[in-house]
Amino acid sequence: MISAVGVVGNIENLGLEGTKVKTDRGCIVTDGFGRTGEPGVYAIGDVAGPPMLAHKASHEGVICIEKIAGLPDVHPMDENRIPGCTYCHPQVASVGMTEAAAKAAGRKVRVGRFPFMGNGKAIALGEPEGMIKTVFDEKTGELLGAHMVGAEVTELIQGYVVAMGLETTEIELMHTVFPHPTLSEMMHESVLDAYGRVIHI
Repeated sequence: MISAVGVVGNIENLGLEGTKVKTDRGCIVTDGFGRTGEPGVYAIGDVAGPPMLAHKASHEGVICIEKIAGLPDVHPMDENRIPGCTYCHPQVASVGMTEAAAKAAGRKVRVGRFPFMGNGKAIALGEPEGMIKTVFDEKTGELLGAHMVGAEVTELIQGYVVAMGLETTEIELMHTVFPHPTLSEMMHESVLDAYGRVIHI
């Protein structure tokens, strides 16, 4: 059984009335640095809208304070690069666009998949159920998204988050050496599969 009641940002009774702070669907509207429409008023975390995740809120806080402090080279939050993790059994993790979203955005895609059953470490752990899926832009090789279901995928997803942040392409991922035996090898195999070069299935 799953009970998913959702999360709502608490923006009631904050004294926003009469200010230039705008709200939308129960959340405070901010830019990529946490700034609102009212000078000197910032918002981060659940009140600033989805995704309502602790790691997103923490990173927003760092960005916001660095911007207020006037540090150079502060990058705005890129919601497309925030990993989503569901701590259930099996675990679920993702980052970026789904295949359907990429196609809806007019992108031609290449998609790779690799099953846990093809990975020696997953079998040795007694966790052979699961899959990793990667979505690439067919023309540029840009990693658009990654989606995983299975053991420890909430740990594995960060590899793709870093890759997206570095604007890594499929060539760089295919040429990366992954340690053996590890679950992370499935990440490599999924990339190889998108380009017809998968080894272990």
